[in-house]
Amino acid sequence: MEKIGEKSFELAVNKQEPTLVPPAEETEKGLYFLSNLDQNIAVIVRTIYCFKSAAKGNEESAEVIKNALAKVLVYYYPLAGRLTISLEGKLIVDCTGEGAVFVEAEANCSVEEIGDITKPDPVTLGKLVYDIPGAKNILEIPPLVAQVTKFKCGGFVLGLCLNHCMFDGLGAMEFVNAWGEIARGLPLNVPPFLDRSILKARNPPKIESAHDEFAEIEDISDTSKLYDEEMLYRSFCFDPEKLDQLKKTAMEDGVLEKCTTFESLSAFVWKARTKALKMQPDQKTKLLFAVDGRSRFEPPIPKGYFGNAIVLTNSLCRAGEMLENPFSFTVGLVQKAVQMVNDSYMRSAIDYFEITRARPSLAATLLITTWSRLSFHTTDFGWGDPVLSGPVALPEREVILFLSHGKERKSINVLLGLPASAMKTFEELMQI
Repeated sequence: MEKIGEKSFELAVNKQEPTLVPPAEETEKGLYFLSNLDQNIAVIVRTIYCFKSAAKGNEESAEVIKNALAKVLVYYYPLAGRLTISLEGKLIVDCTGEGAVFVEAEANCSVEEIGDITKPDPVTLGKLVYDIPGAKNILEIPPLVAQVTKFKCGGFVLGLCLNHCMFDGLGAMEFVNAWGEIARGLPLNVPPFLDRSILKARNPPKIESAHDEFAEIEDISDTSKLYDEEMLYRSFCFDPEKLDQLKKTAMEDGVLEKCTTFESLSAFVWKARTKALKMQPDQKTKLLFAVDGRSRFEPPIPKGYFGNAIVLTNSLCRAGEMLENPFSFTVGLVQKAVQMVNDSYMRSAIDYFEITRARPSLAATLLITTWSRLSFHTTDFGWGDPVLSGPVALPEREVILFLSHGKERKSINVLLGLPASAMKTFEELMQI
């Protein structure tokens, strides 16, 4: 277990004036459609990639990355546009070709001195991304903002602010990897598939599932009171032995024939968090997580799909039911939530938004975000793979992050924030 955000080192970063990087060639203009799966997650995701090469210094890093950005935007031209609201009151991209925002910066230290960037730390790491000053909402923030910060040791950090409505984790990873390929003078391994209308709502819309992900749960346990306490952020590392142990425990009573690492780990933290927040037996609690729909849609989503192809699934139960039953019960709930996601469920979710414009409710809810399956660590701009990469910000209070960890990336770091008294209980429950 590690404490987060409690260090004394002060990083100083000197930023130059931001510039606009338009696509290197003329690109299509006009309005670009965003699907209903893009609408509900229009949040800014801030990530950093840390590079250091023994073979070459960082003198040309900003120039190389900037030139490659202009070229990659020819393929991904909506990223050079600006978000606006359509006549239907939904987000849409105005492909103006204005360009992405690019900032060059210098830091007062070596890369090593900023410590372990796999632990989000918004104060230190926030200096490595550029926030648009005075932006009141996402319409005032360009979809792509990049900052290259050079360090005294010859290393550098690429910090990105990307709007999640432009792509999910896999799509963002393909974009950043394509950007790196262009920087190295290579052709694109996966050219983007730009037509998001393949995920438009049916006419007329058809709701075929219950969609409890949108259900508003009453907080009868008064857990919101706990959040008046100081929030503590911690990360817990589950190495391969611990992860195997969880799977064995899930299957030891013979109820489940098989289970995945994700299912057993999600069930474990959901159950521990429910207990730590002292939920009453009749308190309903909800688990939400995203499932990649690419292979589950019929027909499957084309390779290189530029956009969100993830769908939120959910599981709902009473806290008492979860805590009284063996571990296999909670793992079974997570499994059912995964199995529920098929073409009909996903199309129904798209249509549900079309009719209701509802947002998923986070009351008495845990949202698990998994970064452990994304190969951001393969991005190469010519300085080799990143030494480290990860998100800048700490999760919201309802969110737990799973991040891959270690040399082989076989361990998973579980990162979360809880009120101080609840964190004490949660830490005890993590001892396995």
